[in-house]
Amino acid sequence: MPEPFVTTVIGSMPKPPWLYRQAPLDAKESDHHGGGTDWLLSGQELTDAQNDAVRLAVYDQETAGVRIVSDGEQRRKSYLTYVTSRLSGFDYETLAEKWIRDGRRLAQVGRCIGPVEWLGPMVTPDLAFLLTQTTSPVKVTLPGPMTVVDSTYDAYYGDERAFAMAVAAALNREARALDALGPAVIQFDEPAFSRYPEKVAEWGIDALNRCSQDLIAQSAVHVCYSYAMPGVPRPIKNSYPQILAELERSQIDQIALEFQAPQLDPALLELCPSKTVLFGCIDNANPAVEDSQQIALRLLAAAEHHDPEKIQAAPDCGLTTLTQASARAKLSALFRGAQTARDQLTGDTGHGYHHHEHHEH
Repeated sequence: MPEPFVTTVIGSMPKPPWLYRQAPLDAKESDHHGGGTDWLLSGQELTDAQNDAVRLAVYDQETAGVRIVSDGEQRRKSYLTYVTSRLSGFDYETLAEKWIRDGRRLAQVGRCIGPVEWLGPMVTPDLAFLLTQTTSPVKVTLPGPMTVVDSTYDAYYGDERAFAMAVAAALNREARALDALGPAVIQFDEPAFSRYPEKVAEWGIDALNRCSQDLIAQSAVHVCYSYAMPGVPRPIKNSYPQILAELERSQIDQIALEFQAPQLDPALLELCPSKTVLFGCIDNANPAVEDSQQIALRLLAAAEHHDPEKIQAAPDCGLTTLTQASARAKLSALFRGAQTARDQLTGDTGHGYHHHEHHEH
């Protein structure tokens, strides 16, 4: 049986300052074409440095008690364009201006100018490297189809659903190439879901099912409210009730949700009883480190509304905006909180990793 409250991550980890110049998050550019930020090295030196950064990200996760690790997305300027710019059909030379995330902000985005197709491995070499650096189970992330549609300008399909399904088919080719290497989890990042619950019902779930088709690995979807940005409102739209009911009928195995920053009610978990939930206990925008006892209480509260063996302890979102020291401290608090919660649930005070079977009396 899986143990309750296994610790994991969403995907990204901070990049070392010797690798990357992190510009302040800018509403217009931010995560859509990696503007304003740059690698401090180039060529083979950059590749070697990124390999070292991955080793460091893995070490930082494992020593903080993370059980299912990622490569920290150390090679990606943007979780999105790292993938979309490698698909056919996208132009990142001539950008378009577009209101994204339900009018939350005006962004400079790439344009879709032809059929979207998979041209060959994109993230697969990164996963192959990660697997040589750890014996832990690993997860790998891809942007989800609705978020790709929202984050680009469609000058070709003229129909959101058609565009999304083409993106989903291409992403599924990559997901199956990744799957062949044996990751534990393949996750699709869908921050756009929280902004468009109606579209999630109309075509978002269909597109998600299409990209996760025929996978052996656990499939996951990450839904959050996007990164906090200076001067940009971050409305917490009350969309989780609608989205979770839709996700419950999807074929996705795991749902990664933001609960800490917006302090959402764990009772929401009753809407997706069949899914494994990555329960957000760490705020990725606030550098202050969470209290592990509070994390334990949040996890135990979640366990009142969901099978604890289907709850994993995770951050709300990627940790890329934090410093390395802050990310490490937060993940360590997450692990200790999860351990405390697990001990209380199973009546185990020995901090063992053995699982106690629950006997019906």
